[in-house]
Amino acid sequence: PARKRHPEVAAGGGAALGGGGGGGGGGEEGSAPATPTPTGPIIVDDDDSKVWSLYDAGPRSIRCPLIFLPPVSGTADVFFQQILALTGWGYRVIALQYPVYWDHLEFCDGFRKLLDHLQLDKVHLFGASLGGFLAQKFAEYTHKSPRVHSLILCNSFSDTSIFNQTWTANSFWLMPAFMLKKIVLGNFASGPVDPEMADGIDFMVDRLESLGQSELASRLTLNCQNSYVEPHKIRDVPVTIMDVFDQSALSTEAKEEMYKLYPNARRAHLKTGGNFPYLCRSAEVNLYIQIHLLQFRGTRYAAIDPSMVSAEELEVQKISLHNSSEQEEE
Repeated sequence: PARKRHPEVAAGGGAALGGGGGGGGGGEEGSAPATPTPTGPIIVDDDDSKVWSLYDAGPRSIRCPLIFLPPVSGTADVFFQQILALTGWGYRVIALQYPVYWDHLEFCDGFRKLLDHLQLDKVHLFGASLGGFLAQKFAEYTHKSPRVHSLILCNSFSDTSIFNQTWTANSFWLMPAFMLKKIVLGNFASGPVDPEMADGIDFMVDRLESLGQSELASRLTLNCQNSYVEPHKIRDVPVTIMDVFDQSALSTEAKEEMYKLYPNARRAHLKTGGNFPYLCRSAEVNLYIQIHLLQFRGTRYAAIDPSMVSAEELEVQKISLHNSSEQEEE
């Protein structure tokens, strides 16, 4: 039975979800920053049916922005909480929606062309679930001429075989949309969750409904096609691994594998947050993003405009640095 929808989330707009959650930026109701508008469709492949759509927000003078890559069920606007808070603090962020790509190489080639089109030499990537896997594959694909300056991997994985679906990966294209949606919904949390998580799940169900058969089939194919990350090719890329301690689609083994693969990665643990912490625990997620990006401040790879570093932003970072140094001492 359908859960009673939260009215703001049921409205479907990212603007309703955005505005507040950001560990310190843009808090009161009615004072939310202007909603970023999507950039028109971008085609970079010879096949003009492959259309990228994106939100590009924050100062255009920043040449190394943070780019968000969504999970199987997500669209670009699932990252509204991050777009609104981070641009309010002076960061340039881009949230993407993928075209229909059927293999990892095709995706990587298309994404490289998109960065060329946007005239971005290097970028920071935040990838959620499938988005995190694709971010790693892209860093691996461009390792000889690096395009990825750093990675934030949220509830992500490094080997598609964890889903035990590699044998069905080649048949997703044949399945009707309702069946594909059922497969995806099977990974959503069931059982009691708090109101924020219920709203986040409702919003993702809403986004899932907006995806067509070929979009879903291609993303599930990318998610389950037999492939793994080769860590030696991206060992010089700074990584933050973000995951949750409560129920999510990711097994403990998959998390442990990520820690082994990136022994020097920073770890951002959230006690709760389920599959979509960027929606229901946005203040914590945004703070961890700030901590990750702090290491590039003052370099040409900073994702923030130096003239927009507010006292509030610096205060947040002092607190976070103090907390992280305390944790290291424990």
